[in-house]
Amino acid sequence: MSEFLMPSLGADMESAILMEWLVKEGDRVTNGQVIAEVETSKGVIEIEIFEDGIVEKLLVKEESECKVGEPLAIIASDEKKPLHVEEKHESKQPVVQETKEEQIVSEPPKPTALHVEQEARLKISPAARKRAGEMGVDLSKFDPKEGVVQLSKIEAASTTEQEEPTKIESKSDAHIEKNSGMRQAIAAAMSRSNAEIPHYYLSTSINMTPALKYLEELNKKRSIKDRILPVAILIRAVVLSLKEVPELNGFWQDNSHQISKEIHPGIAIALRKGGLITPALLNADIMTIDDTMNSLSDLITRTRGGKLRSSEMIAQTITITNLGDLGVESVYGVIYPPQLAIVGLGAIIDSPWAEGDSLCVRKVMRATLAGDHRATDGRTGGLFLDKLNSYLQNPKELL
Repeated sequence: MSEFLMPSLGADMESAILMEWLVKEGDRVTNGQVIAEVETSKGVIEIEIFEDGIVEKLLVKEESECKVGEPLAIIASDEKKPLHVEEKHESKQPVVQETKEEQIVSEPPKPTALHVEQEARLKISPAARKRAGEMGVDLSKFDPKEGVVQLSKIEAASTTEQEEPTKIESKSDAHIEKNSGMRQAIAAAMSRSNAEIPHYYLSTSINMTPALKYLEELNKKRSIKDRILPVAILIRAVVLSLKEVPELNGFWQDNSHQISKEIHPGIAIALRKGGLITPALLNADIMTIDDTMNSLSDLITRTRGGKLRSSEMIAQTITITNLGDLGVESVYGVIYPPQLAIVGLGAIIDSPWAEGDSLCVRKVMRATLAGDHRATDGRTGGLFLDKLNSYLQNPKELL
């Protein structure tokens, strides 16, 4: 028998709202199965269990706020084992409920008497209520008959209101951005990074003409839906380079350098409503170039649709950020703790390029690396960028 605990889905996460159980007591669960959905400041995340067993007891009700590490369920390893729950677990549920009610009471909206009456009937998650207060969303606009108001509904309503210029002035927009939950989470993580991690920065210019020409020939034989985008080649080149320079792939934890055998690059993905999430492209080291392209497309779609899994939020061993589509030439990233490095990829632009005694025009990209100086030094980073350049000059090796 074991306890299934609320996982930490990032260094900046302290708690989350358990929105929905996807299993019930008595169900058999298997390693990797999604068993619940939780709402964090980064959106709704599917959480997985990493053992086989039977759900003996669900300890937390839906829409309850739970701290990281709090027991959510009891998992029995033996199907024939009689169902029972220890007294100490039974006592946790009312505590969670009290916390939820206390939060609702302690953060009341600022409404009229009519609003108070409507909201008394309205079911809304604590996180959604808090965000509504931050964004100035009027809760009286929601119909109690349409079910529980979740974070996504508040953000959608906020977007609609922002599109009405007579209601929100520019100063209000700045206030909303400053205080949104995701912005606060990013601020906390990046502040911690700058306070704790001594960064070093390196950059190099890479001639992308060979890789792009090879990609063009490769795509001629493919249908439109099967074509490979340049970003897939870049991710593949980063992953292969990390295989040869593994010192940058891992974590700084317990005051020691820990190298990960698996390579799970976190891909920085901007959300349409603002904010940034870096879910992991799991097991990218055993993917082909086609696997990388397909998995990346799926990851982007699920990220923007709010369908990420907990393993994708906690497994990142390095981060890749690419702002080339915005025309940015160089990206100097901030390391997400406890990772060891972040790779920045800029725009691919026509630039003068010297080859031997000749000066010509080539497609050139600026690649950067920010490394944790506690774990590695500039020479390690330089070796990585050299490998990255080498793979992109020999694109056949990326397949």
